[in-house]
Amino acid sequence: MALPSVMVLPLLIVVAAGVYYIYNEVMQFMSKSLVRNKVVVITDAVSGVGTECAHLFHKGGARLILCGTSWDKLESLYDSLTNDADPRETFAPKLVILDFSDMDSMEDVVAEVVECYGCVDVLICNSSMKMKAPVQSVSLEQDRNIMDINYFGPSTLAKGVLPTMISRRSGNIVLVNSIQGRLAVPFRSSYAASKHAAQAFFDCLRAEVEEFGIVVSTISHTFINASDPPPVEEPAPKPNAVTAFIAKQMTHGVRPSVLANEIMQTVNRKRKEVVLAHPIPWVALYLRSLLPSFLFAVLSAGVKDSVLAEQMQ
Repeated sequence: MALPSVMVLPLLIVVAAGVYYIYNEVMQFMSKSLVRNKVVVITDAVSGVGTECAHLFHKGGARLILCGTSWDKLESLYDSLTNDADPRETFAPKLVILDFSDMDSMEDVVAEVVECYGCVDVLICNSSMKMKAPVQSVSLEQDRNIMDINYFGPSTLAKGVLPTMISRRSGNIVLVNSIQGRLAVPFRSSYAASKHAAQAFFDCLRAEVEEFGIVVSTISHTFINASDPPPVEEPAPKPNAVTAFIAKQMTHGVRPSVLANEIMQTVNRKRKEVVLAHPIPWVALYLRSLLPSFLFAVLSAGVKDSVLAEQMQ
């Protein structure tokens, strides 16, 4: 007996949802097997995203090299990874102190990272420093510091591990960047400049090393939202509908677990560029290319509105 036409669409939706669920489960299972025995370096491993990545790759059987500025935090992460782990299925991580604000130490750090296993299969550059301030209030010292952490540090580390990848003709370098590497937002001049520089460097690197079988990936995301959802409160008076809508959209962010999963999928599927953003940044990216004058006018108007200026990340 034929199904009533009214039942066809709901049935198709259920089937599609089931297929999508099975597909995701299969891909997650494959993700773990693909990173097994791979030497994976994670910078700023003690951050929210870094910790989530460490857990994912450790469960997948990767040989982790965890980097961070605090030895105590690295040891705490080490304990959380190894306490309940099966030593027959996982490897004990190696820990390396890495501080991109101290560029004089980078040569020694690179040597230590490479010496851990003699090679690097995957480098995940996850370190980042944020700054929010008007242009005229940012000192040259602050500019240099943020450039060291967000640009010079990751690029120097990438150069350091590159010879081992070239000699083996394989490897994956992942830059966990920001949407502001592609779209500048007011009051983020130094931060956006450092992210633009990093984006450009790794875009160039991608083209230069493709012939050696090395994949360079960039992940551009909106701000990391690691906080709990705020309590529901009575809405304050809104200056206007458009500004209120944009301000609400800009409060959305990417959860650390979601970004970590995306990093894992990017490595396994050898994706070259990923953008994790809700509709407003996507629209802004297109406007930047197609109607830049309009976007500049909107951003300038938004600076005058205190609500929008506070919500932009």
